[in-house]
Amino acid sequence: MENKAPRGILLVDKPAGITSHDVVSKVRRALHTKKVGHAGTLDPAATGLLVLGVGASTKLLTWLVGQDKTYQTTIRLGWGTVSDDAESDVTDSAPEGLVDSLTEAQIRSALPEFTGKIQQVPSAVSAIKVAGKRAYDLVRAGQEVQLKSREVTVSRFEISAIERGVDAGRDFIDLTAEVDCSSGTYIRALARDLGGALGAYGHLTALRRTRIGAWQVSDALQIEQLSESISLISDADVAKSLMPSFQASDAQATDIFHGRQTKIDSHDMDLIAAISPTNQLLSIGSSVAGRFIPSIVFPT
Repeated sequence: MENKAPRGILLVDKPAGITSHDVVSKVRRALHTKKVGHAGTLDPAATGLLVLGVGASTKLLTWLVGQDKTYQTTIRLGWGTVSDDAESDVTDSAPEGLVDSLTEAQIRSALPEFTGKIQQVPSAVSAIKVAGKRAYDLVRAGQEVQLKSREVTVSRFEISAIERGVDAGRDFIDLTAEVDCSSGTYIRALARDLGGALGAYGHLTALRRTRIGAWQVSDALQIEQLSESISLISDADVAKSLMPSFQASDAQATDIFHGRQTKIDSHDMDLIAAISPTNQLLSIGSSVAGRFIPSIVFPT
């Protein structure tokens, strides 16, 4: 019997004020299916691109999560917060007069320290697990959380605008910036550390994700456009954009569907996708000594 369950990849432009899981719930209702997941969480205050997998395509999210990303952000220098964004209490403020004395040249000269391969301590209010519990739950319970640093890559950190202002008697500088970075980079932590390097403290006031890998937010649907008639991106096309692939014959497709190895004309690869004669994603696996070894098999 033909499988009618929806399957594919969906791009959604998440608005502010809802969680990433809220978006998943809306897609489940729109497509009348429970099997929906997303690649890369956005905080409720953040907006922008969410890549979702529907049906069997959720198996592809493992590779989509690891894609490089682009963010547009506003970093406020002048004080730090518990969560490194504008959603929590102030922890430290810059000494009087320091923010007013900071020059554009000083700010821009600090950027190279946060470009390239860097060591970054994630924000304490994050989803990282500590002893089996989410860090943000521990912080909310009043516990002090110390997370380990990790290596991330910031390939571009550009400031396009610098604006000064006063809020509740405190001087601040708002930096409008764009960041290209590896998966696992915390833009909130970048704001915190840049502010720390300048002696002014810092936090995020706005964050928008505009790209995940090859996928752009300009191609994403708005929440109000979700309906059962939406068109999903073929997971075969997505897999071919992420890794090498080969077109299987009918006989090869039968072997792969049943989880069996099959002969292919390929050199050794750790990761390769098998595509069916009808352009469906059959499997992701490896090729060794002229044989395809399926690791994950997709239903057809």
